[in-house]
Amino acid sequence: MSRESWMDLLERTGALQHGHFQLSSGLHSAQYVQCARALEKPRDAATLGEELASRLAPARVNRVISPPLGALLIGYEVARHLGCRFAFPERTSTGSLRLRRGFTIRQGERIAVVEDVITTGGTTREVIAVATGLGGDVVSVAAIVDRSAEGAVAGRPIESIVALSIPTYPPAACPLCEAGERLIAPGSRTEA
Repeated sequence: MSRESWMDLLERTGALQHGHFQLSSGLHSAQYVQCARALEKPRDAATLGEELASRLAPARVNRVISPPLGALLIGYEVARHLGCRFAFPERTSTGSLRLRRGFTIRQGERIAVVEDVITTGGTTREVIAVATGLGGDVVSVAAIVDRSAEGAVAGRPIESIVALSIPTYPPAACPLCEAGERLIAPGSRTEA
């Protein structure tokens, strides 16, 4: 599919939203990407997973790891299409991520960290640290949408279906706040 077709899927499913949003990073934006909406229909989730898997196949991935909660569906779909194992870390009572539920990583295991959306890369860096701390070799980082400014996290390029350049603003310098637009905080860490 073309970039326009992927953008159409994001718009059609309501995954790409327009307004005044507070991101989980605390920054503000005029657009918000809620990939859960693009993954709501299993057929769309399978299509997105297959596309990301095709882009990761040359890396010969042994395992996909995705952070909770938003990236679990796309991570699982990518692993399913690659025919490899899938795992996810969970937040501890101190807020850090760690593998639980008996998930392990073999020394040197080739890992793809798969996200739904990457903006600042903070959670992605945490997942990379979990995987490498247990001896994994993170060979790929992928996302449905890359809205980072750098196109990379922790020195690893982001393989994405769509890269979006969406400006973000610190609250004190947000033109949307200055215009008096209502702020919505849709992130999974702040609201439903």
